[in-house]
Amino acid sequence: MFSAFFCSLKQEFAGYNSKKLLADMMAGLTVCAVALPLALAFGVSSGASAASGLVTAIIAGVVIAILGGASYQISGPTGAMSAVLVGIVAEYGLQGVFFACFAAGVLLLLAGVFKLGRLISFIPMPVIMGFTSGIAIIIAMGQIDNFFGTVSEGGSNLEKIASYGRLGFHPNMQAVLIGLLVVLVMVFWPKKWGARVPGSLVGIILATIVATVAGMDQLAVVGDIPKTLLLADRLSLGGLSFTMLENLISPIVTIAALSMIESLLCGASASRMKGEAFNADQELIAQGVGNILLPLFGGVPATAAIARTSVAVKSGQQTRLTSVFHSLFLLASMFLLGGVMARLPLSALAGVLMVTAWRMNDWEGIRYVFRRKFKSGISQFLVTMVATVVFDLTVAIILGVVYSAILYMAKSSHIRINFSSIDTNKLRSVDGKPPILETSGVAYITGPLFFGAVDEFNHRMAEMPCYDHLVISMRGMPSVDVSGAQAMLELCESLKSQGKTVACCGMTEAVRSYFDRAGITELLGEESYFWSADQAILDLLDAEIVE
Repeated sequence: MFSAFFCSLKQEFAGYNSKKLLADMMAGLTVCAVALPLALAFGVSSGASAASGLVTAIIAGVVIAILGGASYQISGPTGAMSAVLVGIVAEYGLQGVFFACFAAGVLLLLAGVFKLGRLISFIPMPVIMGFTSGIAIIIAMGQIDNFFGTVSEGGSNLEKIASYGRLGFHPNMQAVLIGLLVVLVMVFWPKKWGARVPGSLVGIILATIVATVAGMDQLAVVGDIPKTLLLADRLSLGGLSFTMLENLISPIVTIAALSMIESLLCGASASRMKGEAFNADQELIAQGVGNILLPLFGGVPATAAIARTSVAVKSGQQTRLTSVFHSLFLLASMFLLGGVMARLPLSALAGVLMVTAWRMNDWEGIRYVFRRKFKSGISQFLVTMVATVVFDLTVAIILGVVYSAILYMAKSSHIRINFSSIDTNKLRSVDGKPPILETSGVAYITGPLFFGAVDEFNHRMAEMPCYDHLVISMRGMPSVDVSGAQAMLELCESLKSQGKTVACCGMTEAVRSYFDRAGITELLGEESYFWSADQAILDLLDAEIVE
């Protein structure tokens, strides 16, 4: 694994020169402009602080990028992760988040070492779209107080919204105006300008200027930005205990699962965008190491971010040094612009997150599923989205995958079997007479023969015409399980006991392996297995000629 990693690094930096270095620096500066408002916003929305978001972006941008599975990944705090963290902060406090981040990092590291990167391929796309949309809803719900300048109570977003009925909903018009200003700037900012200067950055700068000039003194602001990477609120190693681990096991799994899903999806998407290979297992190792280190500095969990990664690729990124330069520019911003960032209105950051939440939905994929009326895809999307909002990410993903598996099994249980009698007029004659194979036929099986399809298989085979010679074509049967193999064995035993002959053809290697272990091969004999139905029919014909 290490030799492969260093080999990829050698290929990545082959022919590296001053021109490529300048390209990396300029791409890093562009990514920094995108990452700065997002880091501040995600830090605040996670329940930590703007400084925590900055520290996360800086540390992750260096550590995870250097160890990552591709040259283009840009990691940092994300909206999806902040939506998960806000509930953990409310219940367990910042120390709970730091500990969960540390433990989740260990899980990610182990997942990379044991090469579990391909697990992401077992999550259906509608499920991923559903949890992404659910997280977008959570992000938007979590910013209602900051956007409108209101006060709510409760741990979850649903509880906070419910508390408005008891506390009343009294918007602060200054906050609403500033939030709307940022939203309008981001929505109407020209895309060709956004490639260099993101609308989110322009929006919060303009909002801060307007708030200052207009004397809006009723606005909540970000507050002091410490000029250090070692924040006062960080993981206390002395407070670690097995009791805390037991209490936080669900948040730990949630953070690890989300980091894995976001990072690997980002890598796969950017890999297609740039046409470069992506090492999923190495990326998990990098994410693991990064998330182990982040809480030691006071940072929150990080993942690869598709928004920043795509900006890097489109800005001419050459190597992983783009991410390192983006972190250095963020660090310079912390020291040089800390006083300015401290005065940013929280409603302005809420506006950024509202637009980000809307844009993070996979609208193209959602429209495709709904317009094409894929009922299973629509139900998978809706079930996962609702579960994400009502429960949490881990429950939503498990529920979505289980529901998808049930749908798949329900569809796969409809096995199809077609019977076709052998047309003797198309066979060669024997002594000038057509062969006598009127009582011979072929059963064509389509679909996997597993426990859910056994009843239908037995029912259809019971309706089979009265054949003395049967050829079972399994070219359309990709797989079989123990229940299916047992059903096939019982069918063959029944036919053999009636003095009938059975031949099998078109089996895959997996099906043949099950038949060998189930005793079907021993019952029928190797001579009864053929590659195609025509070979089996010709064998019957040869046997008739001999007779």
